[in-house]
Amino acid sequence: MQSIPFLEKKRKRGGDEESKTEMEVVRSESGVRSEKIAAPVAPVIARTKRLQVWFIRVCSSILLWTCLVQLLTVGKLWHPSFINITAPSVKHPPPSLLPPRNYTSNGYLKVSCNGGLNQMRSAICDMVAVARLLNLTLVVPELDKTSFWADNSTFEDIFDVKHFIESLRDEIRIVRRLPKRFSSKYGYRVFEMPPVSWSSEEYYLQQILPLFSKQKVLHFNKTDARLANNGVSIDLQKARCRVTFQALKFTPEIESLGYKLVHVLHKRGPFVALHMRYEMDMLAFSGCTHGCTEEEAEELKQLRYAYPWWREKEIVSEERRSKGLCPLTPEETALILQALGFDKETQIYIAAGEIYGSERRLAVLRAAYPRIVKKEMLLDSGELQQFQNHSSQMAALDFMVSLASDTFIPTYDGNMAKVVEGHRRYLGFKKTILLDRKRLVEFLDLHQNGTLTWNEFAFAVRSAHEKRMGQPTRRRVNADKPKEEDYFYANPQECLCEGPSCDDLLGPGNSSSVP
Repeated sequence: MQSIPFLEKKRKRGGDEESKTEMEVVRSESGVRSEKIAAPVAPVIARTKRLQVWFIRVCSSILLWTCLVQLLTVGKLWHPSFINITAPSVKHPPPSLLPPRNYTSNGYLKVSCNGGLNQMRSAICDMVAVARLLNLTLVVPELDKTSFWADNSTFEDIFDVKHFIESLRDEIRIVRRLPKRFSSKYGYRVFEMPPVSWSSEEYYLQQILPLFSKQKVLHFNKTDARLANNGVSIDLQKARCRVTFQALKFTPEIESLGYKLVHVLHKRGPFVALHMRYEMDMLAFSGCTHGCTEEEAEELKQLRYAYPWWREKEIVSEERRSKGLCPLTPEETALILQALGFDKETQIYIAAGEIYGSERRLAVLRAAYPRIVKKEMLLDSGELQQFQNHSSQMAALDFMVSLASDTFIPTYDGNMAKVVEGHRRYLGFKKTILLDRKRLVEFLDLHQNGTLTWNEFAFAVRSAHEKRMGQPTRRRVNADKPKEEDYFYANPQECLCEGPSCDDLLGPGNSSSVP
């Protein structure tokens, strides 16, 4: 038997220890001869076994962690993120809340928004800024339920109300409802009024704030465009930015389905979000009937007369169209997209409600671009069921898709077009083609009467839009005609830079076209 080094050393020390330390031969109860290692050898074997166990555990841990990292990496590929909203499948610890702002409230501000989703969205931002300016407590806004869309959705149905309240706690106090002592049940009559449109800070400080000395609650029953675009302090402009880009977060149900829509679209390749405002309400409101039959033109006229707040009644459609005040028709849109260089394989998502005339009016556009899709085509009917008959919730889905699109093209500069344009600027000046409808109508008519060849027409269209791709630019100011100024939410330049000055970002050198 080969000697053990440890035993060799013991032999050199002499004595009878050799016979005691080498090994003992014992017999088991069964009579089988076995060898039993002496006591001094046992610690060596034990240490060797412990090293082996330790080594196996380390290797196993490394292998397990490697597998876990690989699984997480694959998971991220299947759950892409966009527009700075956390995907519902990913769990993150809630962010720490800022300390609430300590101020003495001058009263309660109650607001009832009017219009569609994005008109109300902008109004909410304005009202937060007004409440901040006047040191008021804001009641969670009421949404329009009486307009053309007759959508009975509440604020809580569209926006995450808890996030809205908590994310602005360092700016203003927000409550879900008025205290009971201010309800009509207790004989209290809330003072109602619409504030003046495009008003400055001075208007609110000098004419609205004094009202709270007598009225502890003020109800603004109209809120669209009630704060000026320009001439507002940087603090209030920044407050508007915080509301629109951070506080107004959609409900988890809307976000989840919006993410799914974007994921499905991205799997199919790059896509254009085409906001076609060729819908019944817009055509009736604007009086635009180009391309409609006589019966359709009469139907739209009757609808316009049915709504008393659509003030202008007698409208000459072609005159309005020549001024660029009409949404492009589906047929006109097809020609413009082709002139801009979008080929037949372009994937187009129609971000809109029901197109007036339905598939009959979409035939020419679909023939030019067979890969046209709508949310109803990409989702199961059951997934959209909870949003049916809720136009604002459906518009929220289109809003999310429009933000995430590779290119956004609105055919009319309504509220959604403007708000999405501004949000895409905030996300890094994502490509947004802002169609110059007045010039386009001229080009279209010249091409269709044979004056412009196709090549000339396409060159004219592309040249006219080289600097209309959502690049950094300054907001246009017109103090005498505030309605003609650039809309704050279409170009929220104060949100796009940290300091009080945006000269570096918005200088002349940054106005080149976006490829």
